[in-house]
Amino acid sequence: MSISRPVAAAQTTPCRGDIAANLAEHVRLIALAAARDVGLLVFPELSLTGYELDLAPQLAFSEQDGRLDPLRELALSRGMTLIVGAPVRVRERLHIGAFIVSAQGSLDLYTKQRLGAFPPEANPSGVVPPAEPTLFEPGDRDPHFSYAEHTAAIAICADIGSPAHPLTAAERGASCYLACTFVIPQDYASDSARLQGYARQHAMNVIFSNYGGPSGGLPSAGQSAIWSAQGELLAQLEPIGSGIAVAVL
Repeated sequence: MSISRPVAAAQTTPCRGDIAANLAEHVRLIALAAARDVGLLVFPELSLTGYELDLAPQLAFSEQDGRLDPLRELALSRGMTLIVGAPVRVRERLHIGAFIVSAQGSLDLYTKQRLGAFPPEANPSGVVPPAEPTLFEPGDRDPHFSYAEHTAAIAICADIGSPAHPLTAAERGASCYLACTFVIPQDYASDSARLQGYARQHAMNVIFSNYGGPSGGLPSAGQSAIWSAQGELLAQLEPIGSGIAVAVL
């Protein structure tokens, strides 16, 4: 795979619990990415279901779930690696997962390590999703994978709040840090500054993927972005709407 192939952050507007509709949106964005010759496309946290935690137990994926087959076929035919989010059961334990769908059509799985919760003030009405630890277990699946001459590591949302997470990734040789998130507007400034800081501190390219519309009763900040290993902003989307932010590393 050529180093010159671009990478992209996918920004989605998820439909509550509607896996078929969300898959169709993934397929549409993959087609946009393929038209730009993208080789690595990163989707947000729980991109296949939306951040609908109350639905996660009934919608949970297995490690080799057949619902991923259309994405595996597209990854193979386009020569594109995809990172897609879903709730997933591993030995009866429910996790927030990110599937690595390789350009060869194989599957691997990252599981969120640091579970979080939104405070009541995240929504003026006081209606917020349940705390993640009430439904999910912290994960320990942390595979790295190769993309061109890079080694890529994955983080899911609250994982980025621990400086030890990107430090460990860098110590293991990662030069790309893929942040699959659901970031609300009041957290965007701090989270984006944190990711830009990680890029500079650890000399890692950072791909940050976020929703472009509400989910779980909360608004999203959008503004999915890509930073270079020097912390330079290479691409960024608008706060609202779906699309792809594309850059060459």
